[in-house]
Amino acid sequence: MILEHEIPNGSKLYFGKSAKAKREIESIASTILSNNGFEEIVTPIFSYHQHLSIADEKKLVKVNDENNNAISIRADSTIDVVRIIEKRLGRNTQHKKWFYIQPVFTYPTTEQYQVGVEFMDEKKLSSVLNIAVDIFDNLEVAPLIQISNMRIPQILVNMFDELTLDDFRHVNIEKFLNLKVEWLEKLVYLQHVEQVEELLEIVPAEVKTELLKMRELCFEIKCDKRVLAPMYYAKMLYYDELFFRAIDKNEVYARGGRYKNAEISSVGFAIYTDTLIETKVN
Repeated sequence: MILEHEIPNGSKLYFGKSAKAKREIESIASTILSNNGFEEIVTPIFSYHQHLSIADEKKLVKVNDENNNAISIRADSTIDVVRIIEKRLGRNTQHKKWFYIQPVFTYPTTEQYQVGVEFMDEKKLSSVLNIAVDIFDNLEVAPLIQISNMRIPQILVNMFDELTLDDFRHVNIEKFLNLKVEWLEKLVYLQHVEQVEELLEIVPAEVKTELLKMRELCFEIKCDKRVLAPMYYAKMLYYDELFFRAIDKNEVYARGGRYKNAEISSVGFAIYTDTLIETKVN
């Protein structure tokens, strides 16, 4: 029996302090983004293209349009935003910097509000990561910035037949260490930018190139609370190089990185509003 006041598990209700915190987070973020030259966009809830973003299609909430074509409710905004700007609005705007404040939905009834940012045709992740740090500073929260590089797991999978990307998705440290490779073991335990120099002398050239990108990003961002996580692999389909997560007490406040859609490389991130609301209210 479903009572009159019940709402589906995973859906959101904001009132009193939580509604006030949500409005504050969105207001501060939108002001900072507007001041940095970003324009706002609100995309449709329904999409034909969500399978391009989500690795596990079981997470999609699916329906059909009037012609019986498959449609998914928005579970990720990034690829839809870029696709709409490039393909639908391209003749009307040359603007490359966009943000959105809207929820995403995953199966069966999970709802998650986000502040999302996309800087199209831009390759420097620091150009948006520093904005995320600025938003956190204004919200008076100080998460740890964890920097990764999606190319490193891909290189290692090609290098070692025993490894798969699922080992990186599930952080299978024991399997990495069982390979008994000295430089790989040091890579597993790499955390601080000061440790990179030693690794650069012993890792293969392909890995060295990607480690240098991670080190450069560390020096470009306006945040001293940062660590390296070269063995982390994001579950989204589109990230292809540098990647970051903003973490505090096992909670993820934001994640983002560089990605490619068609032949255009872009950078962006999403701040998870609901996680920040819990921090502000509690």
